[in-house]
Amino acid sequence: MAVIVFGSINMDIVARTPRLPEPGETITGRAFFTAPGGKGANQAVAAARLGVPTRMVGRVGGDTFGQELLQQLRQAGVDTTGVLTDPETSSGVAIIAVDDAAQNNIIIVPGANGRVDQTDVDRLAGFLPQAKILLLQLEAPLEASLAAARLARQHGLTVILDPAPARDLPVEAYTLANIITPNEVEAAQLVGFPIRTIADGHRAAAVLVERGVTTAVVKLGDRGAVFATREHADGIRYGLTPAFKVQAVDTVAAGDAFNGALAAALVEGHPLDTALQWAAAVGALSTTRAGAQPSMPTRAEFESFLKRQIGAK
Repeated sequence: MAVIVFGSINMDIVARTPRLPEPGETITGRAFFTAPGGKGANQAVAAARLGVPTRMVGRVGGDTFGQELLQQLRQAGVDTTGVLTDPETSSGVAIIAVDDAAQNNIIIVPGANGRVDQTDVDRLAGFLPQAKILLLQLEAPLEASLAAARLARQHGLTVILDPAPARDLPVEAYTLANIITPNEVEAAQLVGFPIRTIADGHRAAAVLVERGVTTAVVKLGDRGAVFATREHADGIRYGLTPAFKVQAVDTVAAGDAFNGALAAALVEGHPLDTALQWAAAVGALSTTRAGAQPSMPTRAEFESFLKRQIGAK
């Protein structure tokens, strides 16, 4: 498999509301649905729907959600031979509220994801010789993710780390990741200053590169994504990938769509600037539909969208 995703698999439990509730407030929602999610699984589906061979490594629980999650991954084209069904716990769930402005808040209950450990890393090892890229997030235990990154680097893979949910990272994480892709909230927590402007994003990306990653991409929502990359030993190149304008319905998993598309483009041999354009397009498209994995576009949908957007410029 060209892309391996090591990380979380959740069932998303989603409520649509006019606005997000204040602390202690009860409001009435207008719709409810469940959809497969989890940052790891979302990224795997995003890459697979673009036609890139993708394998998921992680855990689901021994419940009905677990079986449904595996079935949904397979239907999206993801190889699930690396996923363990853990009968001693529930599958992970994400409880999500989405308002009319397409903003959201999320509560994660890790379930089986929280039990990912060295045995899962050992299972990952057998898949690495056929892979090119390893995608990581922070919904699985950090030590297991770092161990997976160490192993991937030993096998010559490119490691892409999505540092979400936001948390502080040990120094080693920056040296293990070739590419790190925080959004503005996550970047602010990592670097210790707010990200309010494009210049702030470039400054944050430069700080992350100085810590050891080759490329830092800071996702700024509808302002696009900025990056800093150490392409040569003597300097850092900076850039901005503009956002694509769409009518957003649901921003859940837009960052996961971005990362899955970034990996897919790099696997196909595209340079960083093109890969980031892919990522921005797929991320934008994902916001036009509700749900996490259901919002991920197919290769045909992505190519049609990109052709229309570029032709309109």
